[in-house]
Amino acid sequence: MEFTIDNEFATRVPDYRILVIECDVTNSPVSESQMREFDSLAEEMAARYEVADINRIPAIAATRAAYKACGKDPNRYRPSQEQLMRRIVRGLGLYHIDAVVDAGNQFSVATGCPIGCFDADRIEGTSIALGIGRRGEPYEGIGRGELNIEGMPVIRDSIGGFGTPTSDCERTKITSGTVRMLATIHLFDSTLDTDEVMDTFTGIFTRHAKATNISHQLYHA
Repeated sequence: MEFTIDNEFATRVPDYRILVIECDVTNSPVSESQMREFDSLAEEMAARYEVADINRIPAIAATRAAYKACGKDPNRYRPSQEQLMRRIVRGLGLYHIDAVVDAGNQFSVATGCPIGCFDADRIEGTSIALGIGRRGEPYEGIGRGELNIEGMPVIRDSIGGFGTPTSDCERTKITSGTVRMLATIHLFDSTLDTDEVMDTFTGIFTRHAKATNISHQLYHA
């Protein structure tokens, strides 16, 4: 899958990097072992942080700064990893969806990075691009209805937007029938080690989503 980064986005967020990953997966209900592993991580995070600390976690702080640089208020449209962390620290518990989606959520909590997980067979065309959302641009977030993505980092295919760090899109969402996944890991924090991030991704998705044929490419703004 060819990938490009829009010049305007690169100018506003010059330290940005993204890992674009393709792999085969086997989706299934969340297993007991996956649930225990994710719940254990959540308990560790809840013990480590207070709500006021979340925005100061480097990867989350960098994501929020990028939103502001693109013209979006991160307090109104929180990045997905911040949403998860706030839920965990506030003691609201985890919601479990399926093996692939939970693996993505676990990865996000473990690294602080927003990750998009998409059914690769639902992406239109042979190239995708990262840019900034436009006023009135249509986007249906999973379980959120129409989402105002103006000023938000957005990944588009030949049809339009299908991924943001706040919410994935209904059109390309993971389902029980997903066998080929495209994942995007936003590395807003320039200090993150990409090899460590990939090791975390590979471990979680191999254990819980039986990921194989994993290939990845790193792109810079």
